[in-house]
Amino acid sequence: MMQFNFFLKLLKDSFRDLIPIVLVILFFQLAIIQTVPEGWLSTAIGLGIVGVGLAIFLQGLEIGIFPVGEGLARDFAKHPSFIWVLIFGFLIGFGTTIAEPALAVIADKAASISSGRIDATWLRIVVAGSVGFAILLGVFRIIKGHPIHYYIIVGYILVVGVTFFAPPEIIGLAYDLGGVTTSTVTVPLVAALGIGLASSIKGRNPVIDGFGLIAFASLTPMIFVQIYGIAVYNLVDAKEVANVVINANVSVPTDITIQSVIHGLISVFKDVVPILAIILFFQYGVLKKPIQNLRTVFFGFFLVIIGLYAFILGLELGLFSLGETMAYQLTKGKSVLIIYAFAFAIGFSTTMAEPALMAIAKKAREISDGKINDFALRIFVAFGVAIGISLGAFRIVDGGHIHYYIIVGYIVVILLTWIAPKYIIPIAYDSGGVTTSTVTVPLVAALGIGLATNIEGRSPLIDGFGLIAFASLFPMITVMLYGIITEKLGVKSDTEIEAANILRDALIDAENMDLATVNIDGSDRRHSLPMDFSAVVIIVPKDKKIDAIQAANKAGAPGVTVLRADGMGLGKMDNYYRTSFEANDALLLFLLPQSLVNPVIKSIIHTLHITTSGKGIAFAFPLSHMKGISLSRHDIFVNRKDHKNPENDTEKLIKEEEQKVEEKFTEAVNIANETNN
Repeated sequence: MMQFNFFLKLLKDSFRDLIPIVLVILFFQLAIIQTVPEGWLSTAIGLGIVGVGLAIFLQGLEIGIFPVGEGLARDFAKHPSFIWVLIFGFLIGFGTTIAEPALAVIADKAASISSGRIDATWLRIVVAGSVGFAILLGVFRIIKGHPIHYYIIVGYILVVGVTFFAPPEIIGLAYDLGGVTTSTVTVPLVAALGIGLASSIKGRNPVIDGFGLIAFASLTPMIFVQIYGIAVYNLVDAKEVANVVINANVSVPTDITIQSVIHGLISVFKDVVPILAIILFFQYGVLKKPIQNLRTVFFGFFLVIIGLYAFILGLELGLFSLGETMAYQLTKGKSVLIIYAFAFAIGFSTTMAEPALMAIAKKAREISDGKINDFALRIFVAFGVAIGISLGAFRIVDGGHIHYYIIVGYIVVILLTWIAPKYIIPIAYDSGGVTTSTVTVPLVAALGIGLATNIEGRSPLIDGFGLIAFASLFPMITVMLYGIITEKLGVKSDTEIEAANILRDALIDAENMDLATVNIDGSDRRHSLPMDFSAVVIIVPKDKKIDAIQAANKAGAPGVTVLRADGMGLGKMDNYYRTSFEANDALLLFLLPQSLVNPVIKSIIHTLHITTSGKGIAFAFPLSHMKGISLSRHDIFVNRKDHKNPENDTEKLIKEEEQKVEEKFTEAVNIANETNN
């Protein structure tokens, strides 16, 4: 029942996210083009299938891919050799990319427009190898704990440096391939791998270190494909000398038949099988550990296949053809402002419906404890894509060189990297890779080729590609701006908000003799609040005084009063006034909130061995009318939570021990009774 309710929530969210696409199509179709689109019923049905498929897909991710990916990462983090996790990262990147349908289409197109210089198979191997290397490098970064921006900045420098040597025919293609390699299935698994590793390795932060693998997978293909282009255009002769012309063909709505459904499911299954095979090999062959809840995991993968196929089918059932038709009609119009407006609107609306972005945004909110709002993050990413595609359309109309725009964009990204908060930087880099996937790429590619085909003096080969690169670049900028804005506004995580609420409810801005009066964080302002305090008294030899104070401080004691404690035994005293002191000890007085009493005493008696071979006394007694002490917000928050939940871990443990003793005592009594009888 719980899973069904979760599915209904996902279904509601999916249809909510499709509303922008519907509004954009209706507005431009009816208000600008002023024609009723053919096959509008097919488009409406397709949108319904998209919504249902998206909900099924996201639920499959939740119960199948995310748990397996994070589980593998945790197991690899404990593995004695991290070489295997590097190999796993490479194979996941290579295996999922080589089977990517969008890559196969672009590789075939590149082979046809390069007069035979580019081989489609070798191009796919180059791209898949670069993505595998990217995931391997990203996993290595997480293991070593290196800051991500150093890697990214070096990568940008290499991209720009290689661009000046690459042939013009390959630059736009290389930039676009950096965006299409991160598929809808790959992104969630790679994200789960990174977050799982960062959560399992001591000293790593899941927010700062866990994200970033997708950014690597988007960056390295730009470098390797340009190097490949330099090689083939300088070393390989064209097989045929001819003018290459690209004709923009409009797609036609897909007809649903039994054969088409079976073929589509098999196609999606082929995309998921390499991932599943790699997971099973490493789970059973390397880690030699069974997958927990295997049936649930396989059911999750089944839902991913069904949901992804339904999602793609819904898009092909009229939406792609309608979007491409609108793009070509608008490019033939006289007003370029309409083109820019359409580019902005279609970029924003398709990004809001992007499944991979939803998965990343949801995981970002979860890992950041609510500090990153998933819906707000998607809004900023969508604005970045919209701005990028609009600027890319302007570049095609204006006829400027793409690398100048990209260089300026990278400079802005690098500058913002030094200003933005650390936790948002890896997420911003990843956002550039997840925005160019199932929904966005076809419509964006249609717009670019349509513009380059219909504008005089533009080459579809040189100018038609590149819009996807703009759609990948600008979200990095807008997401880092989002992080800067949230810091300026003082947005807090869920835990910080809860702590603030507890503190607000606890404090009374007035003197009250029945309550404790404290200063918060050492400030001059005084507050009264209901909180129990105790005095902890520790009497130890003077040479153990420093050890006891350090042990108490380690347990959270903020301060101590040190007194001299002279004592003597009173047994066998003949003359009190002529007996010298037998001891010269130190008395340590701690005034502590109730939650710190047990940890402080426990830390001291364990450090000084008071209850075994050491010397010393430790005891505590409750206090009333506590006035003038200074506490931190954290201490107040912890105490209020313990007050609301009195059965904390320590008390539960004591109760369990008491129960065990009582059971043993009862058992002993029963044995004694049987013996007597």
